[in-house]
Amino acid sequence: MELHEPDLTAVPVTAVLAALADDVRLQIVRALAEGGEHACNTFEIGVSKATRSHHLKVLREAGITRTRAAGTSRYVRLRRDELNKLYPGLLDAVLTPRPPA
Repeated sequence: MELHEPDLTAVPVTAVLAALADDVRLQIVRALAEGGEHACNTFEIGVSKATRSHHLKVLREAGITRTRAAGTSRYVRLRRDELNKLYPGLLDAVLTPRPPA
């Protein structure tokens, strides 16, 4: 099964921003920002497997992540270099902790 991973230049910035606007997806992006690939089933984000899969799909289709299949496992990583090239500073702004209001 081949997964759809768009060319990031073909993804509207609004799709990238919408994907990053969700708290669960932001948790995933923060975990991925720590580096390397993560097995999809290793994210401890307090949602069901189906919901986690949905959020990973949204991130992939928005061009934020890449997913690699290895047997029955899936591994996901952040497309940091591509995102930084196309949208300089976006990831840093999203990943920077903000003080409570």
